Amino acid sequence: MWRLLSTALLLLASASTGAGQQKAVVSLHPEWDRLLERDNVTLKCQGPQAEGHNATWWWRSGTLLSNHTSSYFIALATVSDSGEYSCQTSLSERSDPVPLHVQAAWLQLQARRWVVQEGDPITLRCHSWKNVPIHKVQYFQNGRGRKFSHQNSDFHIPRAAGKHNGSYFCRAMIGTLNVSSDAVNIVVQALPAPPTSLGLPVLFCLLLGLLFAVDTGLYFSVQSDLRNSLRNRRNDNVTWSKSPEDKQEQSKEIV
Repeated sequence: MWRLLSTALLLLASASTGAGQQKAVVSLHPEWDRLLERDNVTLKCQGPQAEGHNATWWWRSGTLLSNHTSSYFIALATVSDSGEYSCQTSLSERSDPVPLHVQAAWLQLQARRWVVQEGDPITLRCHSWKNVPIHKVQYFQNGRGRKFSHQNSDFHIPRAAGKHNGSYFCRAMIGTLNVSSDAVNIVVQALPAPPTSLGLPVLFCLLLGLLFAVDTGLYFSVQSDLRNSLRNRRNDNVTWSKSPEDKQEQSKEIV
């Protein structure tokens, strides 16, 4: 009872101070997320711990498990062990869920990742129940054979491309029994377009636009000033007439 109470208090305290905390991370060992019954797997939780308190909490599909260590070992897995696993340490946020699929079958197609980026390698493995020997192993993509080997071997794609999208499964012989795995989809994502450096071109265009605007403004301003100057010169023209004294002097000179 006290353990449950302390666990609840620690989780509440962790949740109340969770903003900005580091997320815990769940990893699988071995790394396959698709298993057959009677396989073994260890899930490990990585995250910061409070001094003197190394407890770890585990969830499967939202249900809190009784394990409180950083490693969660599943021996002789069964279908009921399937689910999404997450964990949390005393100073971390709850991890993102990691799926685990356990199947009762003869064969299971395995891969490190089912969603890859263009250019990444893809490795497929045809896994047999209890690792019984298999031969005449075939790998299929979208129903078409991609690889055949007399002994079991992995199917390796060095660089993934869009053409590698599709549904994959493997087929093999166990003794005289011809068996196949379930099909699994592999998704190859296109690489994001590299960011273009628009700083200098945009700055250059803005500068040209600014110079054009200034030049245009100066042109119309000069034109306006010239027109105003000409208009003022017309208005300032004066007709000069001689005074009466000048006229008398001019008449005397004539006489």
